[in-house]
Amino acid sequence: MEQEKYNNLKLGERGAIISIIAYICLSILKLVIGYVSDSDALQADGLNNTTDIIASIAVLVGLKISQRPPDKNHRYGHWKSETIASMVASFIMVAVGIQVLMEASTSIFQGTKESPNIMAAYVGVFSAFVMYFVYRYNKNLAQKIHSKSLMAAAKDNISDAWVSIGAAIGIFGSQLNMPWLDSVTAIAVGLLICKTAWDIFRVTSLELSDGFDEDKIHLYYDVIKELDGVKGVKEIKGRNYGNNEVLDVVILVNSTLGIKEAHDIATFVEKVMTNEHGVYDVHVHVEPN
Repeated sequence: MEQEKYNNLKLGERGAIISIIAYICLSILKLVIGYVSDSDALQADGLNNTTDIIASIAVLVGLKISQRPPDKNHRYGHWKSETIASMVASFIMVAVGIQVLMEASTSIFQGTKESPNIMAAYVGVFSAFVMYFVYRYNKNLAQKIHSKSLMAAAKDNISDAWVSIGAAIGIFGSQLNMPWLDSVTAIAVGLLICKTAWDIFRVTSLELSDGFDEDKIHLYYDVIKELDGVKGVKEIKGRNYGNNEVLDVVILVNSTLGIKEAHDIATFVEKVMTNEHGVYDVHVHVEPN
């Protein structure tokens, strides 16, 4: 099972690389056309894609480091490297988001903005189609290899498609004697960049501080207490190592059981949680009741 997880990490690199290539091409296109056509919205969208390049590189680096086997300083392996890389990317993204907001706000208050060239809108529509296809690819791959980080990247892909659509709408609207609409759209893009950064930071900080999904804890509790030989669950805790879930469980068994029988029940619990629920590692402690 562990080798399969390492193989999945290797396969996940393909999705990250495709995202990086797409973002590099689109960010260059948007920044150049945005500058030539004088579109704040398209330039903001291009800057948004530059942060996506960084985020995708972070995912790729995290995937590569996570494949390293345990060593003397990392007895549990390097699974959390992916999470750390994503948190670093969130800091960079929020810095870019703030920059977009400041520049767009300045443009509005100056009041000298003219309507951008309509070509910028067509670039936005084209970019949305490209990112939709990248989203479909990464989503299917993430579901195949059960990768949380790649699924998060896929969600970022589809949000970028919607950002490009929004930018295009703003540019089209600015042609109707409302040049300020282009800058307003740029502000919306800046806010979306900051929100995405916050969402990534919130999830990664939860995992790095050993937070765990409370609903899953309740689910696993209910599953374990119904297993043969288990009289009750005294305590259950969970944590994440990258995409891997680790459980620490204290179960109650009949006090008349021998050591081997109690051990067999603990082993059975571990196998059920690993094979049927995809938990990476389960530590079961047995207490008599």
